[in-house]
Amino acid sequence: MEFTMIETGWLSILPPLIAIVLALITKEVYSSLFIGIFSGMLIYSFSTGGSIISASALTFDMMSSKIADNAYMIIFLALLWAVVMLVSRSGGSLAYGQWAGKRIKNKRAAAFATSLLGILIFIDDGFNCLTVGTVMRPITDRLRISREKLAYIIDATAAPVCIIAPVSSWAVAVASEVSETNGFHAFLSTIPYNFYALMTILMVFVISFTGRDFGPMKKAEERALEENSDDDKKLSEHEKTNGKVIDLVLPILVLIICAILGMAYVGGFFKGVSFSEAIGYNPTAGLSLGAFAGLITALLLYIPRKLMKPKEFIDCIVNGIGNIVPPMLILILSWTLGGVCRQLIGTGVFISGFVGSSGLPLGFLPFLIFVIAALMSFSMGTSWGTFGMLIPIVTMICEADGAAALLIPALGATLAGSVYGDHCSPISDTTILASTGADCKHIRHVETQLPYATLAAVVCAIGYLIAGFMLSPWIAIIVEAVLLVAAIMVLSRSGDHLFNKSV
Repeated sequence: MEFTMIETGWLSILPPLIAIVLALITKEVYSSLFIGIFSGMLIYSFSTGGSIISASALTFDMMSSKIADNAYMIIFLALLWAVVMLVSRSGGSLAYGQWAGKRIKNKRAAAFATSLLGILIFIDDGFNCLTVGTVMRPITDRLRISREKLAYIIDATAAPVCIIAPVSSWAVAVASEVSETNGFHAFLSTIPYNFYALMTILMVFVISFTGRDFGPMKKAEERALEENSDDDKKLSEHEKTNGKVIDLVLPILVLIICAILGMAYVGGFFKGVSFSEAIGYNPTAGLSLGAFAGLITALLLYIPRKLMKPKEFIDCIVNGIGNIVPPMLILILSWTLGGVCRQLIGTGVFISGFVGSSGLPLGFLPFLIFVIAALMSFSMGTSWGTFGMLIPIVTMICEADGAAALLIPALGATLAGSVYGDHCSPISDTTILASTGADCKHIRHVETQLPYATLAAVVCAIGYLIAGFMLSPWIAIIVEAVLLVAAIMVLSRSGDHLFNKSV
């Protein structure tokens, strides 16, 4: 369906602002998102001479359009969650937890293993969130790492890793937006300037090794240490006790390999298209093929060995798909809100207009772009939509103002700000999938992650002030790293370190 965008000025930022504020105040996401969507539709409808009835009709038109646009994502999540339920019910997760428990004996090792796994699965951020959560949750639960902490590690090693990985769907998306002849080379050049991604990864490992938590996350970790194991016992009551490690590892491994091959196949890699371009063509279609391969692997692995009866196998698939419905509803609502902001009321156009109208010296350009990109991404819940709108504008600004030397730092700031806003936005699909993968309440994930993400962003903003005038990323990176580690140590110095407590 075709939608016509209009410019609504300051009114364009009200719908995402309403949704975010309501979600943080009420702790209830569904109605908050819907109210934000409907308020945007009222603004659009009244601005174009419509009525409340037309606003209502447009709401469901946009929702159905977004479901159609993201059909492959819905299929992938349904298949993946069916695989997750199967490997758990088969006893594979329990067996893996027991096997890994003999090797991962403390919280530091578990946090490090989770972080490393998150970095290794760099093809797609949504796939990363759900896969890492499935594999590591039994271990982190046993070692009393809070679900909030697990969700943070998952989220912090998803988009921030994908945005600097040359072989990922993100790399191709960014390269396609750059107007240069060799967009991929431009993407590679932005990696040292993507300060938020680099600092977030550093922060994950510093916190994983030191256990120096602060703010709401520290309270969540303390609660996790005090809780008893009744919940864990309840979760394992329905699991098979004769499952083996291979019952988890093989379906997940096949899923990962076939997901990569599936993305390459859908994108035409086997017909001569380069691998980097192929995996970015329609990544969720390829991921769906990988999830289906994992499902077939589970079928061939469990049924012949009588780990499950055929009816039990099908029931497990249905239950798995049923479990994904609540987060899927949040995704659909967030996609719809993003569509209202981008396609109807011009939220992105309004915010990005500040970039071109500022009268600051050119050295402030990377800093300013980072702030604008963060605001856009946070309000719309999408990093791809943000850098998709900003990259052409940033390129034109650098060319028009004779600031060609600032093009790469400015592009790096665009990507960094886009990822920061997406990383901590309550309406971001990655944030939603991270809380789903960790089986953590969504608002709790947002509340505990926001101080961590914002600390990294503040440090990065200082780095862009340095890089904008020095035209080199390296001194800025060193300064940022020192400031980040020092800030973590200062903010967490009160109280005992959680990793020094017995579990």
